[in-house]
Amino acid sequence: MENYVTQISRDDLEDLREAFNKIDIDNSGYVSDYELHELFREASFYLPGYQVRDIIETFVAGDTNKDEKISFEEFVGIYQELKSKQLSETFRKSITRRDGICSFGGLSRISNEGTQHSYRDEEKVAFVKWINKSLAKDPDCEHLLPMNPDDDSLFSSVRDGILLCKMINLSQPETIDERVINTKKLTTFTMRDNVVLALNSASAIGCTVVSIDAHDLMAGKPHLVLGMIWQIIKVGLFADIKISRNEGLISLLLHGEELDDLLSLSPEELLLRWVNHHLRNAGTDTISNFSDDIKDSRAYFYLLSQIASEEVHGFRRVQIDMNGLNERNLEHRAELMLQQAAKLDCRQFVSALDVTSGNSKLNMAFVANMYNMHPGLQKSHFNGIETVHVEETKEEKTFRNWMNSLGVSPHVNYLYRDLCDALVILQLYEKVNVDVNWKRVNRPPYPVLGKNMKKLENCNYAVELGREVAQFSLVGIGGQNINEGSPLHTLSLVWQLMRRYTVMVLSDLGTGERVGDQIILDWVNTMLSQKQKKTQINSFKDQLISTSLPVFDLIDVIAPGSVKWDMVKKGDRKGMSDDDKHNNAKYAISLARKIGARVYALPDDLVEVNPKMVLTLFACLMGHGMKKADR
Repeated sequence: MENYVTQISRDDLEDLREAFNKIDIDNSGYVSDYELHELFREASFYLPGYQVRDIIETFVAGDTNKDEKISFEEFVGIYQELKSKQLSETFRKSITRRDGICSFGGLSRISNEGTQHSYRDEEKVAFVKWINKSLAKDPDCEHLLPMNPDDDSLFSSVRDGILLCKMINLSQPETIDERVINTKKLTTFTMRDNVVLALNSASAIGCTVVSIDAHDLMAGKPHLVLGMIWQIIKVGLFADIKISRNEGLISLLLHGEELDDLLSLSPEELLLRWVNHHLRNAGTDTISNFSDDIKDSRAYFYLLSQIASEEVHGFRRVQIDMNGLNERNLEHRAELMLQQAAKLDCRQFVSALDVTSGNSKLNMAFVANMYNMHPGLQKSHFNGIETVHVEETKEEKTFRNWMNSLGVSPHVNYLYRDLCDALVILQLYEKVNVDVNWKRVNRPPYPVLGKNMKKLENCNYAVELGREVAQFSLVGIGGQNINEGSPLHTLSLVWQLMRRYTVMVLSDLGTGERVGDQIILDWVNTMLSQKQKKTQINSFKDQLISTSLPVFDLIDVIAPGSVKWDMVKKGDRKGMSDDDKHNNAKYAISLARKIGARVYALPDDLVEVNPKMVLTLFACLMGHGMKKADR
């Protein structure tokens, strides 16, 4: 049988995982047999209904569990059989069960990409070159850089955690207070602290770190290291692909569209539209993906010619040599194209072979970097729209990053628009131990007629669960408010979900809904008083919190010796400057993450004494302190 099974490429495997996740809305790891037809369509593998029914009958007959559910591994096995074109002769004899799929080395669902327990050398090479260039001047990385892209030094480079911390700050500046990073006289203990700091900080910027621990990264497990590094790089590459960061993106509106249509696009979709905008201006064909459509380098030549046509970012106008399009050998042509990209300092992430093989991940990174360097867009007056104010608030960003760090699907790019069908909200309910009856949930693709009604039904169910099962306070909130993306009502529900998730770590005090604010407050003050700390707080609105001094004292109680007191500004809240408060807050947040508390709060939340996020910070510290006391 093995002789007939088609080997599945990494890209195909990632596509299959993406298709599977779209059908597996509840993240159970299974789809029902009756969803198989829809799953094949999602995977762009079209089969007549009778053939799918035959497959289901064969599968059910061989299903020893008799649960009529199909795991991802089983789906891959079915897909392999079909791709090997042996269906008519061998299918009924040879559907591979979960434990014996040929050439399937096991799948990790840890990262957003669904990485296989093997890795693509070209991705390792691309990431190494990017890191070497980006951190070349960082003195704290001198012992690691430059890395050799041809060996496995990347995997061992993350062991001390310094590189990961630096990359996080490269993607999202000031996420980590670098005073907290251990850089001298490293031991296994201090290196682990750095890796814990990196993991918790990566979570805070929206990376999915579920089921990854410090040991995995310190051991240099290739698939986990690459998955983590790609997520961090991607956060940075996509950070500016939004209208709030570049109003010139309004010019990407198509005829008949409104601003909301543009705002609903993901960064990937905006990036594709940006490329096509320049291709139309160049008078050439557009593309629909970053894989097959870019293999001949045609789109890249024309894109480069457009973004090089004006003086931007200190680059003088550059002449792009288009003669490379006459080269028949596609790999040679790709190399000529990359030589032109180098003129704009944009030769990153891809080799000529990556282009001709259509590696979608690396090509998307290549294009995102070009956009960041040379967007080539002017502020638009399209449809009378001159300026828009759609900047994401800090609270919205915190909630969005929290959701994404838990691995919800689809990825949340825009808080209100991506929650309007409640599918993400329902996944969050399961994260806080509220059972969801997925048979009541409408899943995409939604019918053209009645599309919004299906989404509204989901929203009504989400509110019903919150009110009747989770016992949330949802006075005046209905499903329609969530469906319409009402900020006030959506944030109220999301906050209660996040609060419950945060206090669930306090297992010794009961489940999330039973832990009141007063219990957390009393614990904080008791811990402080037991160690003769003077920074008692009377509520999570106490203005003393703006100095971060109560946080430092609590960290010192939980993890003695962690706070370097010479770095802490002392004084009362009225006598302390805003800069001193902010520096204290940055240091306190990073320290909390370093000792193991998964904190989503921002320094501004402490300085401004945002009671909601202050509560989550102290709850996370309480949970960590209690776990440590139980050891």
